[in-house]
Amino acid sequence: MTPSAKKTELYRLLGAPVKGGVLVIADHASNHVPEGIDLGIPAELMNQHIAIDIGVAEVAERMTGPGTAAWLAGISRLVCDLNRDIGMPGMFPAVSDGYAIPGNDIGDDGRAARVAEYFDPYHAALEDLLEEAAPALIVSLHSFTPGLATCDKPRPWEIGILYNEDDRAARIAIPLLQAEGLTVGDQEPYSGRILNASMNRHAERHGRAYLSIEIRQDQIADAAGQALWAERLGRLCVEVVARLG
Repeated sequence: MTPSAKKTELYRLLGAPVKGGVLVIADHASNHVPEGIDLGIPAELMNQHIAIDIGVAEVAERMTGPGTAAWLAGISRLVCDLNRDIGMPGMFPAVSDGYAIPGNDIGDDGRAARVAEYFDPYHAALEDLLEEAAPALIVSLHSFTPGLATCDKPRPWEIGILYNEDDRAARIAIPLLQAEGLTVGDQEPYSGRILNASMNRHAERHGRAYLSIEIRQDQIADAAGQALWAERLGRLCVEVVARLG
């Protein structure tokens, strides 16, 4: 953790955000379940993709340095998926990749309480940071599984780039990644027109340039892969910022 790191239960801020720099945001960087919440699932599932984006926190930490800071969510996506809109299916998943999550059978009052406790303050603090720091580029960092348990079709992309209406940074990044010999998903394995809630809220709504990145988890499952991708994404961000002008 860098000397300027700030930590709460909701998030960790690594590095010093600077105007015109890069801010990496990882909404699914933690598998932490706050005290008082029992999801009712085996402990080993909390280390799997249903609870956390594997490898993302480590990549984001390695990207942190002069001009680049990282904002890492501090709670599991199973407690409250911070990359969703309020009321959107999957914000408090009852089932994830075939696994029942009985502790999310909490009714309207329970969902509203978690929104007030976790979702609202997380996004309010993030928006305050973005207004103060005014980064040139936001990087929304996620990872995806090589294949879901409920689907036997493997996913061939090492990395996917997602976007909704604002594809400025995506159009710069995709050919740069392809030039490195990577199989790059353009709106794969998901479409940013469907799953882009945090970037819609914090980037597109305000005209802030962003890259929404999904890395296949086997690429960043160990320290060597995490270091490789942190270096690669660091170079990519420098080039994207330069071309955005």
